[in-house]
Amino acid sequence: MRKIIATKKAPGAVGPYSQAVVSGGFVFTSGQLPMDPETGKFVEGGIQEEARQALKNAQAILEEAGTSLDKAVKVTVFLADIKDFAAFNEVYAGFFKENPPARSAYQVAALPLGARVEIEMIASLE
Repeated sequence: MRKIIATKKAPGAVGPYSQAVVSGGFVFTSGQLPMDPETGKFVEGGIQEEARQALKNAQAILEEAGTSLDKAVKVTVFLADIKDFAAFNEVYAGFFKENPPARSAYQVAALPLGARVEIEMIASLE
């Protein structure tokens, strides 16, 4: 059984997809951009501000699904420039202080709407 997750505390989808889907005891988020859900615009600043907002968006979706960042088991990070890796990690470490989830990070050719970062997560409901 699948359950679709939607919250106004995170930006709506910019295409034909759901913010997240619950299935098999896990929450699978779609990639989260650094968009402020109140304004619908990207946050200003650099990679750290964008990373913080994308993580907050993913966090809001997980909470709407009944779980939290503490139960994240896998995070995938897409960076427009791998040179932002260290600066991204500084922000990321603040969200996952103990027992961080497994993670992959990739440089990609481009991200939607010109974002510097996009983040997707899988979290347990248990």
